Parts: sequence; structure tokens; C-alpha cells
Amino acid sequence: MASPDNIIVEFVRVGNSIRVSAVCVRTGREVQIVGDPRASQKELEAVAIRKLRYVMERDAKSAAAPKKGLTI
Repeated sequence: MASPDNIIVEFVRVGNSIRVSAVCVRTGREVQIVGDPRASQKELEAVAIRKLRYVMERDAKSAAAPKKGLTI
């Protein structure tokens, strides 16, 4: 699994919400969350990074799993 070493986090206010994007610089993998603007920036950032790590781990597991279906 490619762990997100360097992560870019972006905060954008969208109406009554905050959209937080987290991008792994090395892989280019990006995820978004939508959060409460009353939550702290540190808290929203932690959730976005946790989601990024989860998605990258899930993708690595599915890529390593043997493919089912048509065999030749």
C-alpha cells in the first residue's frame, strides 16, 4: 500500500458546510468529506486524512486480491 506521506488538505466553504479535500502528493489519490463549519479545522483535517488512508488501504487490498471470473 502506498501510504500518504505528504498530504495536501484544502478547505472550501460551500453554503452551510465545509468541504475538505485530502490529496496524497505521491499517488494523486484524492478524497473529500463534508463537515460542520463549527467543527475545528484540526478535527475536519483528521477525518479527511483518516478517510484517505482508509481508501488507499482498501484500493491496495483489492489490487492485491486474486481476480475472480474468466480464466484462460
